[in-house]
Amino acid sequence: MLRSIGLSLDEERVYRVLVRLGSATGPEVARHLGVDVREADGLLGSLDNGGMVSRDTGRVGAYVVAPPQLAFGPALAAGRHALEQAESAVAALGEEYARGAAGQERAGLLEVVTGAEAIRHRFEQMQYGAKRELHALVTAEPAVIREDEHEAEEHATGRGVRYQVVMEQAALDRPSTTAALSAALGRTQLVRVVERVPCKLVVADRSTALMPLLPRDAGPAGAEPTSVVVRAPGIVEALLTLFEAVWNSARPLLLSASGEVEAEPRTEGPDETDLLLLSLMLTGLTDRAVAVRLGLGLRTVQRRLQRLTEVAGVTTRMQLGWHAFERGWVRR
Repeated sequence: MLRSIGLSLDEERVYRVLVRLGSATGPEVARHLGVDVREADGLLGSLDNGGMVSRDTGRVGAYVVAPPQLAFGPALAAGRHALEQAESAVAALGEEYARGAAGQERAGLLEVVTGAEAIRHRFEQMQYGAKRELHALVTAEPAVIREDEHEAEEHATGRGVRYQVVMEQAALDRPSTTAALSAALGRTQLVRVVERVPCKLVVADRSTALMPLLPRDAGPAGAEPTSVVVRAPGIVEALLTLFEAVWNSARPLLLSASGEVEAEPRTEGPDETDLLLLSLMLTGLTDRAVAVRLGLGLRTVQRRLQRLTEVAGVTTRMQLGWHAFERGWVRR
């Protein structure tokens, strides 16, 4: 028990024998501890040098102990002082660690990525790492992400990741975009189109966003593209609010049975396809059967029906059928 203040186990045993006996010689200590006399004399000499025992003036060759408070007081005081210094050092290190950890956490909330290859790599990482959903705003002229790169996208949708994408109208004029959209819609991705998106944007699982650091057409010509990865929850939430505003103002893209991509009409009321869809639905056909009759995808039929319920201001299919009769959209 006294090892922490510098006493070995054998020295402590000798000291305890002297406490019990009051005074003892080397042979007496050896007899009590079951050791040879030479070892006992060595231990007594060590304790004597440390000031823990002293010569008994009343007996030749005998030793007596110094009072424990006197013998061990200096060692205890030194130990307490060392412990206090260690506690202070640990506290200072803790404060320094907390400052460093907080700084690292803040630094991780925003990450600047420079160069087309680095940005492309980060975009792929976001898609491979997504677990639930991915939101994107796509400009007409992609400067970094190539249109023929769909491996990460296919991998994500194969795992059930839900894509919502808004792209600029001008992008539909390129044949390569049409082919990519046909594949995307075929993977049940939700794609809408607007005249112009405010910026490029990708948000994965509502927790990480990737967007250009500079607005479009800004910066010197020929400069490397630079984007920022955002993990700050407040900023990501604001970017999602921006996406939803653009999404709500966009028109859905539809995939026909022939594989052609077309934007849903701008009209608020039902078009000819909607009217035919309603007529077939009211005969009791399933959504899938209606899709086959009209040569549309199942999700296209479901999106059209959802839009019609919103236009009619109703919530159920039964209410939609009644509203269609009242408005003259269909006849018996």
